[in-house]
Amino acid sequence: MAHSNGTSPPAATADVHLAGTVLGPRCHVCAFFSSHDDHYRTLLPFIKEGLDRGERAVHILDPRRRTDHESRLAAVGIDPKEAQKSHQLELRNWSEAHLLNGFFDQERTLRLVDDICRRSTAEGFRRIRFVTQMEWAIESETGMDALLEYEASVNLTPVNHPVVCAYDLTKFRGDVVVDVMRTHPMVIVGGILQENPFFVPPEEFLRDLRPRGRHASR
Repeated sequence: MAHSNGTSPPAATADVHLAGTVLGPRCHVCAFFSSHDDHYRTLLPFIKEGLDRGERAVHILDPRRRTDHESRLAAVGIDPKEAQKSHQLELRNWSEAHLLNGFFDQERTLRLVDDICRRSTAEGFRRIRFVTQMEWAIESETGMDALLEYEASVNLTPVNHPVVCAYDLTKFRGDVVVDVMRTHPMVIVGGILQENPFFVPPEEFLRDLRPRGRHASR
């Protein structure tokens, strides 16, 4: 199937490069950053590689950072307006994804992601690269257990597209960071992608998860 811009979709077999490493089949990644500069230094090459190949990019953003995000894309030669026009780039504010209708609902969010994947395939995109700024959990005061259950549940079905969950280390407590790591098979720390030794299989993690009455913010 051709893209909406008339070109043929690229093969999805090409290697995905992220944080200096080839990303393998375990492509649900938690990425920890101490600053916005670190965030973009690490993720912009990954984003640009996909767009240059004709893949789709879906970015779920803090609405207050949207203008800066578009500027960062433009700085590496990506025209965000043109990319959105061609349907290669989809920018969604938190209120258009995880916080639709003002609150987080895990099942609704998982259905939304599934719908994006099905729609993208129908439009001829063989691969989608997801990047989400995860501070929505703080904005909505989503309970930590709800966030962890959602992150673990993503692993219950094969993750066929690269999914990067970006966490700001200045916003999340250290114990929360450790728990989040347990729900991702791959992790970026210090700008380097590596297999996560703390990862727990989702069935085991969800079985052991108990309400702890805490929130994700510091």
